[in-house]
Amino acid sequence: MKKNIFIGGAWPYANNSLHVGHLAALLPGDIIARYYRLKGDEVIYVSGTDSHGTPITVRAKKDNVSPKDIATHYHNEFKKNFEDLDFSYDLYTSTMTSQHASIVQNYLKTIRDNGYIYEKTELQDYCPKCQNYLSDREIIGVCPHCGGTAKGDQCDSCLATLNANELLNKKCSICGTATIEKPNVHLYFSLSKFQNKIDSLIEKRSKQWRNNAICETKKFLEMGLIDRAVTRQLDWGIEVPFQGFEDKKVYVWIEAVLGYLTAGEQVAQSRGIDFKEFLKDGNVISYYAHGKDNIPFHTVIFPSLLMAIDNKINLPDYIISCEYVNMNNEKMSKSKGNLISINKLLSMFPKDSIRYYMISNGPENKDVNFSIDNFVLVHNKFLVGVLGNFVNRNFSYLNKKFGGVIKEAKIDEEIVKLTKETYDEVATLIEQGKLKLALDTAINYVNMGNKYYNENEPWNQAVNDIEGFYNTSYTCAYMIANISNIFAPFIPETCQKIKDKLAIKDQASWEEIKLKGDLKICNNDLLFERLQLPTND
Repeated sequence: MKKNIFIGGAWPYANNSLHVGHLAALLPGDIIARYYRLKGDEVIYVSGTDSHGTPITVRAKKDNVSPKDIATHYHNEFKKNFEDLDFSYDLYTSTMTSQHASIVQNYLKTIRDNGYIYEKTELQDYCPKCQNYLSDREIIGVCPHCGGTAKGDQCDSCLATLNANELLNKKCSICGTATIEKPNVHLYFSLSKFQNKIDSLIEKRSKQWRNNAICETKKFLEMGLIDRAVTRQLDWGIEVPFQGFEDKKVYVWIEAVLGYLTAGEQVAQSRGIDFKEFLKDGNVISYYAHGKDNIPFHTVIFPSLLMAIDNKINLPDYIISCEYVNMNNEKMSKSKGNLISINKLLSMFPKDSIRYYMISNGPENKDVNFSIDNFVLVHNKFLVGVLGNFVNRNFSYLNKKFGGVIKEAKIDEEIVKLTKETYDEVATLIEQGKLKLALDTAINYVNMGNKYYNENEPWNQAVNDIEGFYNTSYTCAYMIANISNIFAPFIPETCQKIKDKLAIKDQASWEEIKLKGDLKICNNDLLFERLQLPTND
């Protein structure tokens, strides 16, 4: 039965270039989307640039430009990065668009009508020197939970989500002046009402969410859910759709996470699909790919907003939350500067090598250290030495001795059985979000191909057993053809090159490729060139 698949990739924030930590978090979404499309399911895969909020306004002031200039610059850069890496988003958009703003405003009205948004007069931090009310990100202080340095919305040390009024020893992050408190009226979302429902959701999804998502969400719940402000005192953001709040904007945490719905609705409309019914269909399966530091937004806040909008909407089925990519055993960070940007990586290596490495050596279940040396070693060992070797050794010999013709012959039945089993196993693992194991399974299939080639010694068969040679060559060609399918979600450009070599056309489905008739190798260019380790010069 055809399934509805919704995949959301976390929305990167538009205040600096993307780095390999972002790639590790977001690439799984693309692999899952490509797989389900091959299955023939209805896939909506979306993301976009998170373009509002205090860090952008602070950066804009520093650079003496408008916040829109900063956000637009990085949005365009992000979009090109994803295109260069063959991400297959159905829509990569931005929170700056009028469509996003309009849909968010409608959802806020629904949430308020359903009784989950209320007004609250509160004392808000005010900087007497800057003469401004301060948003949470403009406040620094001491975390009440761990004693670490924290901003007004989150502690970077223990990842606790905070309210600015919880922070100790508060100061203005812009000028360093101690804050005072003045009364201000804001709108609040009744997040606390969803404590028990999120508890139940965790139990229900215990085998589908990654372990870090379960653990981090439980820690979050143990602290007790607190209501969160919907509005903030800013000039840059989405207009609040309620009278009396014209001087405020929609808080970025709520409008950005609702981007999954605003982007998904645009894709659905372009296909003539009722998006609300799509999300409520019992046949829908949803995936959300992001980093560890975004877990509470996807496991607590976003599900609570969905329930506040319509309790029949499907809640997140799979949380694909990666751990951290480190350099020198420290978490990669824009602020620390210990990172490798995607721009840098793309200038050094082929995109499929990058895609392969970030899954095979990515932080799926534990923190990893990224290094250029290890990247080169993995590329040479697996892409050149295993996959490239299997294809090249077969096709080079056939080109040299038989004019590139692969005569139709009998395909080994054990190899056919192995191929079908590999499709099934890789499919199951991808659907479960276990992408490293799925890729390992695919590589094992290629290893079996190399073993089969070595054991049958086609170079000797060509002299002493020509029928055996034809059988071996056709069986290997069959494996290579199916490699082009099995690896397609992971390294799509390489798989298309393999299909082109064998003139395989109109094969875009997750099922065994069955060869018919003689084959002609169209070209035998190397799939991968060996990379050299960087020198210290």
